[in-house]
Amino acid sequence: MSDYQSLFKQELKEGLGEEPKRISSKWFYDQQGDELFVQIMQLPEYYLTRAEEEIFKTQTAQLAQSLTGDFETFDLFELGAGDGQKTFHFLRELDPKKYTYRPIDISSNAVNKLQGAVSFEFPNVQVDPIEGEYFHALEHLKSDRPKAILFMGSNIGNLLDERANEFLKRLSATMQSGDTLLLGVDLKKAKEIVLPAYNDSAGVTAAFNLNVLQRINRELGGDFDLRNFEHAPVYNEEEGIAYSYLRSTKDQQVTISAINGYYKFSKGEKLFTEISRKYDDTALEVITRDTSLELTDRFFDGEHLFCDAVYRKR
Repeated sequence: MSDYQSLFKQELKEGLGEEPKRISSKWFYDQQGDELFVQIMQLPEYYLTRAEEEIFKTQTAQLAQSLTGDFETFDLFELGAGDGQKTFHFLRELDPKKYTYRPIDISSNAVNKLQGAVSFEFPNVQVDPIEGEYFHALEHLKSDRPKAILFMGSNIGNLLDERANEFLKRLSATMQSGDTLLLGVDLKKAKEIVLPAYNDSAGVTAAFNLNVLQRINRELGGDFDLRNFEHAPVYNEEEGIAYSYLRSTKDQQVTISAINGYYKFSKGEKLFTEISRKYDDTALEVITRDTSLELTDRFFDGEHLFCDAVYRKR
């Protein structure tokens, strides 16, 4: 059994034993989940990818200077790299002789596809991909070579503030003085803009959310009936957090053979799957507190929907 399968079993057993029941959003990303998320990023309601890509397309030189301008040679890490399309704009701006690109993703499918795409698009760039989850991948960042780290897509927003702060403390501990981090964050805004991004009219986000149950069925011997659950997102505008749930439409029992588990769901019970935090200056200060990370630059899209913040290790 692979390490990720053992972790999947462990976290699933823990999460389904809590109240309310939960499944970590990291398990969305198998091959089917990757394909659905690519579709989500192209939806008219999903502004996040377009806004950040605009930053990378229109301010590429400024980003490169801010993040890597002081480095002669360096490692370029990307946490949660996905399909890497936004990053390609950045890679075109860099001298391939100066760096090694080291994308990190929990999805082996994403890592393999990205390595092939980068090698095809940038044959002179050295690629050293890493399969793993954020916290477990931090050991790979420890090196004497200068490094720039990309953590884009507001992926940090999948962690509540305390957990995000813990992660950034551990991340900064792997960095040397002068190393840099680009942190992409979605900004706080009205629910009329945010909620449709997590509840699109085509139902792709619903399929993405439900796919985690199908993954449990396939990989861990579950018997979830997807017809008995529905996608149920909410957005708390005051606190700036979008929550994704799967709501049981009937009283039912689910069995998962790999963890010898039997779980009852009552009609209307919500299974928590994901948060997506939206940020303002105060929230950013909270998650970067006591990290030795100093804010040096901020880049915004034209509508100020999204921010790529650059930090330097003191």
